[in-house]
Amino acid sequence: MFVEAVADDLNEQLVQNQKVMVQYGATWCGNCKITKPKFKRFSREHEDILFIYIDAEKFPNSRKMANVNNLPTFAGFYDGKLVEEAQGNKIETIEKVLNALTSH
Repeated sequence: MFVEAVADDLNEQLVQNQKVMVQYGATWCGNCKITKPKFKRFSREHEDILFIYIDAEKFPNSRKMANVNNLPTFAGFYDGKLVEEAQGNKIETIEKVLNALTSH
């Protein structure tokens, strides 16, 4: 399932879902716009994982849950804990985080 965050509530989503994959982005970020459809496509292939797109500027509390120094940043959470994160706009970046998450 893919959702766009409408509130700064990533912590609640982590409590409710065992596996969560996050793309941190921003409205001004061109690379974020390019990777978002790819990220969304992965959500259709992994129905056991919640995929969330979070605007890192609008939702600072959610941003603090990963080490977001650059955009886009992808983060995988298992049982509420960060298991992997990576920054960049290549599909391999998404796959790296997703593979770490699915191995749990």
